[in-house]
Amino acid sequence: MRIWLNGALLDDQATVSPLDHGLTTGDGVFETIKIEDGRPFAVRRHLERLVRSAVGLGLPAPDVAQLEEGIAAVVAADPGITFGRLRITYTGGVSPLSSDRGTSGSTVLVATQEIKRPSPTSAIVTVPWVRNERSAVAGLKTTSYAENVRALAYAKERGSSEAIFANTVGNLCEGTGSNIFCVFDGRLVTPTIESGALAGVTRALVLEWFGGVEHDVPLEQLYAAEEIFLTSTTRDVQGIRRVDTHELAAPGTITAQVAKIFRERSAEDLNP
Repeated sequence: MRIWLNGALLDDQATVSPLDHGLTTGDGVFETIKIEDGRPFAVRRHLERLVRSAVGLGLPAPDVAQLEEGIAAVVAADPGITFGRLRITYTGGVSPLSSDRGTSGSTVLVATQEIKRPSPTSAIVTVPWVRNERSAVAGLKTTSYAENVRALAYAKERGSSEAIFANTVGNLCEGTGSNIFCVFDGRLVTPTIESGALAGVTRALVLEWFGGVEHDVPLEQLYAAEEIFLTSTTRDVQGIRRVDTHELAAPGTITAQVAKIFRERSAEDLNP
């Protein structure tokens, strides 16, 4: 693991202030970028989304050139990563112990971490909590992740690797760190961004490279899906073999096609 903090390359002993607003209130945004064979994937799209999230949260727009410098520094310093994540965290910086922001400037942190490759298939559970599609932070990738932590623990207690949320009107939304796709009558469908789902980078690439439609899906229709898969930065395309107690064949035919196309196209272009 290597860490780049506010312009300095450090090891895992790097520290931020205990008064950092990202720590005390979750006032920050982040991005996770896949590293494969030492090379980061889709950097441009992730940085564009980081800027959108920061501005949407009311933070100053981050300096993209500075972020690119940090990315290059940690990748060069940690070249042996076969498969891993690169995490960019951008917070409100040192602030009062309240909801008010300070004036000291933002904290910028970039870190690498090697991880295990995910399984090609997995199980998911629906959770008793909902996403608020009208929230001030809906669609923003913020560091306010406590509800995701709680929901993911709920899923793992039930033998699953991901938790799936509905929104306040009962439509399918997203996972704690993933977007969801379903196949109905041979048609590939994913929830709309208006459902409260994050505009995932992998989600967008699947829609561009394979096709599919964005449509509101009542949560209960999840059990009628012929196939289900999740997308995320480190999952890529992951087939789902069980939803709650409902079993599916995974990966299904369309899921396998999507995974193949995604694998081939992403190998051809590291920065689509």
